[in-house]
Amino acid sequence: MDTVEIFDSPGKGRGLRAVKEFWAGDVVFTEQSVSAVVFDSLAERICHTCFRQQDKLQRCGQCKFAHYCDRTCQRAGWAEHKQECGAIKAYGKVPDENIRLVARIMWRLDKEGSKVSDMQLTTLDELEDHLADMSEDDLKDMKVDIHNFLDYWPRNSKQHTIDVISHMFGVINCNGFTVSDQRGLQAVGVGLFPNLCLVNHNCWPNCTVILNHGKIELRALGKIAEGEELNVAYVDFLNLSEERQRVLKSQYFFDCTCDHCKNHTKDDIKMGGREEEDGVKPTEEQVKEATDFCYQMLGEMDQARLKGDYHKVVKICKETIEKAEPVLADSHIYLIRMWSTMSEVQAYLQYFDDAAEFSRKMVGGYTKIYHPNNAALGMAAMRAGVNHWQAGQIEVGHGMICKAYAILMITHGPLHPITKDLEEMRMQTEMELRMFKENEYVYYAMREAALKNRPMTMLHEPKSMEEDIKNLFHRRK
Repeated sequence: MDTVEIFDSPGKGRGLRAVKEFWAGDVVFTEQSVSAVVFDSLAERICHTCFRQQDKLQRCGQCKFAHYCDRTCQRAGWAEHKQECGAIKAYGKVPDENIRLVARIMWRLDKEGSKVSDMQLTTLDELEDHLADMSEDDLKDMKVDIHNFLDYWPRNSKQHTIDVISHMFGVINCNGFTVSDQRGLQAVGVGLFPNLCLVNHNCWPNCTVILNHGKIELRALGKIAEGEELNVAYVDFLNLSEERQRVLKSQYFFDCTCDHCKNHTKDDIKMGGREEEDGVKPTEEQVKEATDFCYQMLGEMDQARLKGDYHKVVKICKETIEKAEPVLADSHIYLIRMWSTMSEVQAYLQYFDDAAEFSRKMVGGYTKIYHPNNAALGMAAMRAGVNHWQAGQIEVGHGMICKAYAILMITHGPLHPITKDLEEMRMQTEMELRMFKENEYVYYAMREAALKNRPMTMLHEPKSMEEDIKNLFHRRK
């Protein structure tokens, strides 16, 4: 690989740095997984080869577990599935996703050696497993996994020591990468990408990772100088620095020393009060009271959402927003979450004017917090653009779509399916905007006629598209 090199990063161990200059949107490197598996919960809805979502999938006639789009995908995946298929039949049941992933990785290493590609910069033996850092409870869970793995692992396959098996479980526990569906909107599986494992964390990173046509792409978010370390965010910057530090320590076993953590950058606006209006500024006590109320109502909202009681979700959100908006800053993370949920649920219930209003506020809050080329900001802007278009607010809708397109051209690139969708939206809204400016009455008449001819359909249940963008690194549940 001629774009990056391994080096000793001060205080971090091994890392990757650029050996040439990169600009925003450049692909630093691409990588195929050593292996990847579909989540247990989605095993019957996702193709086990290409990870596409399909309404009708063909099931493996032998193990009855693996599902495929068609014979083409089944043949393409047979090399990896062959031993898995026999093992599942012999075992009599399907092991969980972690065991399946470790088994697939070890079968491949046994067949091809410690490096499965000329582009691979490190062996899996050299990757950190952090077994010594794991809690007693996590180690107990891992021992259960190892026990089940040994029962599942065929006697006619190469036998490995407990140390080797433990190392592999440790590696996927802290280095497993979330695999998304074909459009990049839903996490559907987990895989192992050795080169990506060498990219260290920064809360304000210079790179992002996306899955595109079966491969991960490490993409530059801005100018990267030759010799500069490459980094990505393991956790969501929307969280406070203290929370990010806690998650990084508990899940990835290190203390973040980036400037944004050391200086608590933007923590003030994430939990702050509303900016002074007409000489009146909320007191610290009022801000704390509104913050505590929001936190309590977020818990109640989550419970209602889990039950699918969306009308109750709307009631909780409205009550909270009415009380909190006059007091809290428009970048307050609890208020942003309320706006985000409200926009999703109202779009689902087809109250598009409300959905547009709250998604616009959400994007405004995100813009003050996130890096300007953050993928979550781009996805939020896309959602806001669609909501405004559905509400008939074509000017704002087109502006949001253009904002989203500009960001995702950097984070996802022009060939990603979701960027292609955005390009079509951008062209459509641009055409409609010209029509609107030429004759507003004719535009709305044509729009109303078009909507009347389209049968009313219920949208998919609300699910935040940004969440799967934020949570790139898979963690054991």
